[in-house]
Amino acid sequence: MVPALNERFGLPRTLAALDRCRGIDEMIVVDGGSTDGTLDWLQSQKGILLVSSSRGKGTQLNAGAAQASGDVILFLHADCLLDQAALDQLLAAMSDAQLSGGGFCIRFAEARPRSLRLVAAGINLRARAKRTATGDQGIFVRKKVFDAIGGAPEWPLFEDVELVRRIKTTGKFAILKAPLTISGRRYIQHGVFRTAVLIYTLRLAYWFGVSPQRLKLWFRDTRSVDEMNG
Repeated sequence: MVPALNERFGLPRTLAALDRCRGIDEMIVVDGGSTDGTLDWLQSQKGILLVSSSRGKGTQLNAGAAQASGDVILFLHADCLLDQAALDQLLAAMSDAQLSGGGFCIRFAEARPRSLRLVAAGINLRARAKRTATGDQGIFVRKKVFDAIGGAPEWPLFEDVELVRRIKTTGKFAILKAPLTISGRRYIQHGVFRTAVLIYTLRLAYWFGVSPQRLKLWFRDTRSVDEMNG
């Protein structure tokens, strides 16, 4: 399931990669009010369940999950690429009845700047050490678990962190070695180390109790103001 907002450039590649994978029962895209042609493009595609929702990752995750018919839901960002090896690991992992959900290690699609490799290494180290994941790591969860924990919080930021925390209260959470390929656009646009420092600062503030609503004011979206405003 893919939440989308003004993702006309990257979304076709994400969905094409999913379409090439064997073992996916349905593809759901939840559009949060795109104005860049994303919605028109989606409406012209076959084999995609299109859901309209209010803007907001948590809101869109919940709207898509409500329409999902499978036993396991995989939440992917609109600029992530999943391959068959990663999907096979997911399906194998979910054969463990004690596993409630999980996420992937990541690699960046861009080869440069090379500092992106350091960022990926840091993300993967944290994920494996703490058995945790954020949204760009492709969070997956059993549908019955997602429903039981009340879905994702409809927060402006860190809804993915809270979702993982809730999943972990119900059972095991796996970090799969097969990497999910993600876009480094946020880091490239705003500077790799500057962005990494900002993200870790936000995470630290969150763990010290600063509300997601307040933290959102500190966060710059990767898309331009024109794209966000349509």
